[in-house]
Amino acid sequence: MEKTFERFHLQQIITRSQEPRRFLQVIFGPRQVGKTTLVSQLLEKKKTPNYFISADAVPASNTVWLEQQWEVARLKMDQQQANEFLLVIDEIQKVTNWSETIKLLWDADTRTKRNLKVILLGSSRLLLQQGLSESLAGRFETTYMGHWSFREMHQAFGWNSDQYAWFGGYPGSAELIGDEPRWKAYVQQSLIETSISKDILMLTRIDKPALMKRLFELGCAYSGQILSYNKMIGQLQDVGNTTTLSHYLDLLNTAGLLAGVEKFAGNLIYKRSSSPKFQVHNTALISAQSEDSLNEIQLRPADWGRIVESSIGAHLINHSITEGFTVSYWRERNEEVDFVLEKKGKVVGIEVKSGANQSSFGIEAFKRTFNPSKVLLIGNTGMPWQEFLQINPAEVF
Repeated sequence: MEKTFERFHLQQIITRSQEPRRFLQVIFGPRQVGKTTLVSQLLEKKKTPNYFISADAVPASNTVWLEQQWEVARLKMDQQQANEFLLVIDEIQKVTNWSETIKLLWDADTRTKRNLKVILLGSSRLLLQQGLSESLAGRFETTYMGHWSFREMHQAFGWNSDQYAWFGGYPGSAELIGDEPRWKAYVQQSLIETSISKDILMLTRIDKPALMKRLFELGCAYSGQILSYNKMIGQLQDVGNTTTLSHYLDLLNTAGLLAGVEKFAGNLIYKRSSSPKFQVHNTALISAQSEDSLNEIQLRPADWGRIVESSIGAHLINHSITEGFTVSYWRERNEEVDFVLEKKGKVVGIEVKSGANQSSFGIEAFKRTFNPSKVLLIGNTGMPWQEFLQINPAEVF
């Protein structure tokens, strides 16, 4: 990744760190999106006495290890006679009962008026959110760092929209795209395998790890398509029940890998019981497992169109986490709307038409049924998909 490129989160965190009051900042997001690089840039710019440690390097991190690292930071602060000190702990979710221990240590420093500022980094959104809500209420601020957008990849690496749709938003792999076999091996080994093994299998009880891995592969192959849980069971050739598959899909979603988008409906029960629409968080997860190259798949308009739709879906999913809107789909018989966005009572229907078929019967039926605030066609007769990838989807409300 280019060292000169800074994500917009950096200035936000620098501003918070310059405040005289103590702060507990939690930065979380998928693997390989630049969380550690961001903090390195912060430490370089701020020049505050600091101590950086990663729980990822410790075989069995526990509360004793965390207490020891916190005490090291206190000692360093005293030795340097610093008025403020910054402690950074990476992969905090690896520490057992981390949130309860952090609470005790943080409150102890509050009582002694020690100006120890803390940044916690983590790649498991599920485990971090559980710990924050259970133990650290009122003590922290969060920053979510998602997969890189097209605008960011263009600014940092000069990518065009076709490259982004195919290679996705992993900055660490950007310099390898000239050698696609090497790029695919990197994504599979360093990103996919690591995310599943370290962020899910090591931290959560999974009774059927092979089934979850096959579900991930199936979801990538069918990204942008609706598949019932019963059909999933048939495809996966497993006796697992639908509850297990739904749970595994939720875990893959919180790891920033694969989402199961729900059907749009006024009734929450119907939403939960609907067949999910697979959607990758990053199109690199599709391409890395494909035998095609970018040049080869572009020769097949239908297959390329599915890649484009998945890139739009990933764009929406990633921004929904930070912008506070929900993403769903709608289908009734043969009529379908690719994406439905909801925020504060406003509903926006989005249809993606990247191929020759530019009909919008699904949108028309959706308008008659739900009277949405707005509908948007992305395609040759509407807004070009290349332009849509450059905007923040929250702007459509």
